[in-house]
Amino acid sequence: SAVGRGPEVPFRSEAYRISAIARGKELRLTLSALDPAAATPPQDLVFRFGMSGSFRLCPAAELPRHAHLRFLTRESPPRALCFVDPRRFGSWRLGDAWQPERGPCVVSEYQAFRGNVLKNLDDRAFDKPICEVLLNQKYFNGIGNYLRAEILYRLKIPPFEKARTVLEALKDQEQERRKKDPSLTLSKKVKLRQENPDLLELCHTVPMEVIMAEKQLFDPQHSDNYAAFKNWLQCYLVPGMSSLRDRSGRTIWFQGEPGPMAPKGEPRKTPRKKSPQLKADPEAPTPKVTPRALKQRRRATANPPTSEEREEEKEEEADGPRKGRARRRKKVTAAPALPEPEVPLSVRRSRRTSARRGRGETGSP
Repeated sequence: SAVGRGPEVPFRSEAYRISAIARGKELRLTLSALDPAAATPPQDLVFRFGMSGSFRLCPAAELPRHAHLRFLTRESPPRALCFVDPRRFGSWRLGDAWQPERGPCVVSEYQAFRGNVLKNLDDRAFDKPICEVLLNQKYFNGIGNYLRAEILYRLKIPPFEKARTVLEALKDQEQERRKKDPSLTLSKKVKLRQENPDLLELCHTVPMEVIMAEKQLFDPQHSDNYAAFKNWLQCYLVPGMSSLRDRSGRTIWFQGEPGPMAPKGEPRKTPRKKSPQLKADPEAPTPKVTPRALKQRRRATANPPTSEEREEEKEEEADGPRKGRARRRKKVTAAPALPEPEVPLSVRRSRRTSARRGRGETGSP
């Protein structure tokens, strides 16, 4: 589309096939010509979906808004496979390479994912709370905000427990299992893990639940289907759960104590009555109140500002763009001073007399 931010796709073919493979939070499309004699080489595109990106197949005459990339069919009437991204957080790039900083996929590369986490527990990344580490795509490629809440809730793990403390316990448990009964068959091991899954196993099975039912769970265009997704959630945005913002600014929902590494401030309780606005856009940023807006509110209410309001205003001014204000001040002070017009002596005496009278003073000029 004209407003799309992604690069132009140089692939041209009258008839071609689109195939796809996913890895964590990325999806690779391969466009390949159907005619083997065609000189057009295949073209790969790797997509990131952000918070609102998706693919949708629809009539070409009824394109949805924010359809930033379209693949048209040759049928009559034609349809379009569209990459739709209202918030424009998603993107695509040319080539078949996955992002190098992303680790193995929690769904399709489970054993590699598990090994990558357990063998790197000495990394400083695991000094952070477990809720923040679960969003680190170097180790948890595919886990997002709602998945981390659901995983921690099912295991009753405080979100602000130190990640290394939680994961080193899994490493010890795995070693103990092998020592106790090395003769366990694979089927028995699988059964034991299904009955008592650990955190890394839930990082695989919870996304799989969503994938297996995605046609029913994920379709905001059909309210009945999207309601099924909301009913599937046990913690994320569920009334009665607590929430806190982590150090990266993302909100984590949980139940019980937040954990020893929780940021200062009391957890907020999700209202018992569901808020449609909160459900529709849970990650919308809170509008920033500027000092000017605060002053306007004070004038309107005719109430004197409290000490807390003064502190908030000072903090907002401290966080403001100092460089811009400094530049404006320099421009003002750097402007050449204009010569003052000569004022007659009688007029200057008259001004001084008026000023003294305004202050309540007496005396002759």
